[in-house]
Amino acid sequence: MKKNGILNSELAKIVDDLGHTDQVCIGDLGLPVPKNIKKIDLALKHGTPSFQEVLDIYLENVLVEKVFLAEEIKENNPDQLASITDKLSSEVEIIFVSHEELKSMNTNVKAVVRTGEDTPYSNIILQSGVTL
Repeated sequence: MKKNGILNSELAKIVDDLGHTDQVCIGDLGLPVPKNIKKIDLALKHGTPSFQEVLDIYLENVLVEKVFLAEEIKENNPDQLASITDKLSSEVEIIFVSHEELKSMNTNVKAVVRTGEDTPYSNIILQSGVTL
């Protein structure tokens, strides 16, 4: 049995297969998942696991060069935005797009990870970097 790292086998497989510029979305309870995109559903109940818990584990295991967030998070969920930016390396580029654009970008991600998060605009697309 795996002792550390990402223990969810579906998410671990996605992470293991990531290449440079591949994208994964971590989202809240209500984020729609496009047809033909893998959905990894971690939600157990409202708030569990939280968006931040899943993001923290992901960032511990994946080199991220760029993230995409909904512009609406600035006004509607500033605490979540602060938590996100506190966890990102200063080298990670942050791009804000409309929530509608973020949802449409999910047609090109490797997977959408559904959390139990129930606060607004708690969605992020993470683009993989490259290790040298």
